[in-house]
Amino acid sequence: MPTYEYVCKDCGHHLSVEQRMSDPRLTDCPHCGKPGLERQLSAGGFALKGSGWYQTDFKGGSKAGESKPEAAAVPSCPAGGCACH
Repeated sequence: MPTYEYVCKDCGHHLSVEQRMSDPRLTDCPHCGKPGLERQLSAGGFALKGSGWYQTDFKGGSKAGESKPEAAAVPSCPAGGCACH
């Protein structure tokens, strides 16, 4: 369920409320009782739960503790003997 941030324009009280997206917006401030609550824009967040979710868990990546194989030595080409000159 998303968490929405509200602030009261009358008393300045801030609160965070978990609501369904289909739930109506809150209007009455629980602090002062006036109908001055406004929903604020806030940064969305998410949590990665469960085991894993590390850089080493992705396919194709090296695992922790493994050493990478040495790159094969590329022989130098004679001047003008390849397409790179």
